[in-house]
Amino acid sequence: MSDTKPHTHLPDFTPVPRLKDRSNGWKPHIQRAFIEALADTGSVASACRAVNRSTHGAYSLRRQPGAEEFAAAWEAALDFGMKRIEDVAMDRALNGVEVPVYSYGQLVGTRISYNDRLLMFMLRNRAPERFAEGRAKAMNAIGTMELKRKKKEWRKEWEAEQARVSPAEVRASIERKVQDTLALMERNHSPRAWAAWQEYKRIRAEDAANGYRAQDDPDHPYYAKRPSPDDPAASQTEDPIPLPPPHWQKRPPEPQQEETPRKWTLKDDGWD
Repeated sequence: MSDTKPHTHLPDFTPVPRLKDRSNGWKPHIQRAFIEALADTGSVASACRAVNRSTHGAYSLRRQPGAEEFAAAWEAALDFGMKRIEDVAMDRALNGVEVPVYSYGQLVGTRISYNDRLLMFMLRNRAPERFAEGRAKAMNAIGTMELKRKKKEWRKEWEAEQARVSPAEVRASIERKVQDTLALMERNHSPRAWAAWQEYKRIRAEDAANGYRAQDDPDHPYYAKRPSPDDPAASQTEDPIPLPPPHWQKRPPEPQQEETPRKWTLKDDGWD
């Protein structure tokens, strides 16, 4: 369901068909109970606990063939759940919450705590024309939760699409891109340049088939950089660099100083 307007009622849907009728499976009445619990709580995990099923099974069921109506009912239930969460936040902002009061580690009573920041947040997002200069201030809590949920959903859909792509399809896609690039080159180059490019590919393929190596070709510039085996100078090897003596990195021990310097007295010889 792609409607952007908020849902006013839970739509009726055709349950996702299952191949096997398992005792712990997602039978039609379990699917409907899950959607109702999701509308009441706004939490997929809480709705799964209500029907004694796993969240992994719920998301897997949503991806099955024939789950389009189930997914639409899921979205409608989340709209109801988000409204309920927003109502709870407004109730706490207006009426406060009861918190315990301790004295010397002992519970002595309770008090009502009011959250003015939460109240102002709710006012700015529910009545932006009066409290936020006609516009909502940043993204509200409902929008943030919806964005996180959407990101997880999009990520799972992307991973499922990647898993369905075979290596052969990847290679075929790359080959199509190469052909498209060559066609673009043919359109953007002159006939003479295109003929030269085709001749270059033919010669390169011929060299590869013959096992051509640039370092073995006397006519190649890279070959000239190597000394010829017949050159007398090539057979003359320079004297090897002498190795340093053993333990060359070790330094002679430095003279140790006395821990406490000796003081001269009048009785010492050489005192001026």
